Amino acid sequence: MTTEKYSFERYLNVRSAYGTSFSPDGSQISFLTDITGVAEVWSVPVDMRAQMQLWPQQLTFRGERVGSVVYSPKAPLMLVSADIGGNERMQLYTLNTDGSEFTALTMHPDAIYTFGDWSPDGTRIVYSSNERDPRFFDVYERHIESGAVKLLLQQDGTNYVVGYAPDGQQVLVSRYDSNTRNMLMLVDIASGSVRPLTPPATGTGPSLYVSPAWSADRAGLYLLSNRDRQFLSLAYLDLATTEMTYLSDTNWDVDKLAVTHDGTRLASVINENGYSNLELFDVARGWADRQPLQGPTLSGGVVNDLSWSQDGSKLAITFVSPDDSPDIYIWDANECIVWRATRSSLGGIPQSAFVRPALVQYPTFDGREIPAFLYLPHDKQRGLPIVINVHGGPEGQALPIFNPVNQYLVQRGYGVLAPNVRGSVGYGYEYQSLDDVRLRMDSVKDLQHAALWLRESGIANPRQIVVMGGSYGGFMVLAAVTNYPDLWAAAVDIVGIANFVTFLENTGPWRRKLRESEYGSLEQDREFLEQISPIHKVDAIKAPMFVIHGANDPRVPVGEAEQIVQALKQRNVPVEYLRFEDEGHGLIKRSNRLVAYPAIARFLDQHLG
Repeated sequence: MTTEKYSFERYLNVRSAYGTSFSPDGSQISFLTDITGVAEVWSVPVDMRAQMQLWPQQLTFRGERVGSVVYSPKAPLMLVSADIGGNERMQLYTLNTDGSEFTALTMHPDAIYTFGDWSPDGTRIVYSSNERDPRFFDVYERHIESGAVKLLLQQDGTNYVVGYAPDGQQVLVSRYDSNTRNMLMLVDIASGSVRPLTPPATGTGPSLYVSPAWSADRAGLYLLSNRDRQFLSLAYLDLATTEMTYLSDTNWDVDKLAVTHDGTRLASVINENGYSNLELFDVARGWADRQPLQGPTLSGGVVNDLSWSQDGSKLAITFVSPDDSPDIYIWDANECIVWRATRSSLGGIPQSAFVRPALVQYPTFDGREIPAFLYLPHDKQRGLPIVINVHGGPEGQALPIFNPVNQYLVQRGYGVLAPNVRGSVGYGYEYQSLDDVRLRMDSVKDLQHAALWLRESGIANPRQIVVMGGSYGGFMVLAAVTNYPDLWAAAVDIVGIANFVTFLENTGPWRRKLRESEYGSLEQDREFLEQISPIHKVDAIKAPMFVIHGANDPRVPVGEAEQIVQALKQRNVPVEYLRFEDEGHGLIKRSNRLVAYPAIARFLDQHLG
C-alpha cells in the first residue's frame, strides 16, 4: 500500500445535498446536507443569480439526523421527520421557514411516524405510525392548527401513506406484504371506506406498485410496476376500472418516477446497469399524445431523487457520480436550462484524484456473469490488495456513486470491487430471487468466485484479498469467512447478521414479516437458518476480523455483533470491535466515522502488510 496523500477526514469533508422540497411560490428549496457532520435542514434560493450572492441558510440545529423535510403547499411551514441516536424511530415536527420555531407533533418516542403528505390546502397532514402496535402501521390524519388526530385506517399490516388525492378527500395507501409485493388502496377520509385499486399482495411472484401519481385528467394513476414481468416498468392504472396498462417495456428497471401536481409533466429514470438515464415528457393530453422534453444531460452517475415545484415549471434532481459530490440540480422546464443549486465541498481534494470504476463482469459457479464495479488506483492495476465491498439489502445494488470509503482505500493503494451478486435488484426479478431462502448460500458462492476471478486475472495479490460489508453485506462477510476461510486475508463486518434465528427474534417487530419472505421463517425454516448462520461455523474462521455496530440498531440488533466477537475471542482469532452508543444501523455521525474508518485502514495495513 502507498502512503496516503489525503487523510480520511478530508474524504469525509466531501459533503452531500439531497431531499429537496420547493417552497409554495417556487422561490426557495429546502434540502438536507451533512455540512455540520449530520443531516440537518438547509435552504437556498432557486434563482441562479440569488444563489451566487447568498450562502445557504441552516434551519435546524439538532445535532441528530433529520430524515426528511417537506414544505407546506400553502403556508410558510415545513414538516420535518427526525430520530435520535440512529434509532429510526422517526418523530414529526413543524419548522418555520426561517428556522425560528421547531415544534414536536408526535409524543411517542418508542413509535415510528412515517410522513405521507400535506393536504392540498395545507391544513392537514397524513402519516403512518405503529404507535398502536409495534408490529403494524396504521394511517392517521392530523389537523395542523387544532392538533386533532383522526385514525383513518387500522389494520394488522404494513400500511404506508402515498399521498392525498387531488381533492384532499381521499388518501392513497400502499400495503406491503413483503419487500417485493404490495397493493394500493384509496381510503375515503369522511366515511373510512377502503377501495382496493390493485389485487391483494399475495403469492410468490413480484407485484410491486410504486411511485403512483395522478394523471392530468385525474382519471388514473401513473406508476411503476413489475406485476407479471421481470422489470419495473412505467404503467397507467385506470381508477374507474382498476385496469393497469404498461406504457414502457425495457430490459432495465424504471426506478424513479415523478409527476407534477397537475399531472401535466412526467419525469422517469431508467436504471441501465446501475447508471441513470433521465427521461422527461409533457403528458398534459395523456400518454398517447405525450411530447418528449429536452432535459438536462447528467450522465455517468445516478439520479437519487426527483422533486417538482408546485407549479410544475421546475424539477429538482439529486445527482451523484463516482468522482463528484451528491448535489441538487434545478431544471427549468420552460427555459430548458439546468443549473447546480448546491455545490457541496470536495474536501479540498482535486476531482482528478477520485477514481471512476470500470463496469466489469466475472464468471460464477453456474455459468452466470456477475456485474460489478471495479475501482483501481491510477498508478497500479495489477497485483493489488483488494477489498470486496458487499452491499446490503439483499434487495440492494452497488451503484456508481461517490463513496468516501472506496475512494480513500483506492488512494491508499487498494483496489475495490463492488459486486452485484445474485439477489441484487436492477437485473430483473429472476436474478433478484436467486438467493431467496434455501438459495441463500448461492450468493456467498458468488463472493467466492469474485475472489477467484480477482486472483486468477492478476488484478489481486492472492494473499491480500479482503471482504467487507454492512447490514446484509455484513452477513455475507461472515458467511464468506466461515465457508471459504482460505480466501481471505482479513474481513470487516459492519452491523452484520451473525445468527439468523436471533436476528429474526430480535429485529424490530415491524420488520420481521417483511424479512421472512426473503430469509425464511422461524416456524418453517429454523433448522435451515441455524445451518447457514455464521455463528455456528466460527471454528472455520482464519481471517482477522474487524466488527462495528451501533447500540441503537433496530434492524440488526447489536447482539449479533457481540455474539461473533465473543466467539472469536474465545478462539483467539484476532478481532477488533467498535461499538457506538449513539448510532443505529450503520454510522451516520461524522465524528464516529472519523473513528471507525481510519481504524479499519490501520487494521488492514497491519494484517496485509
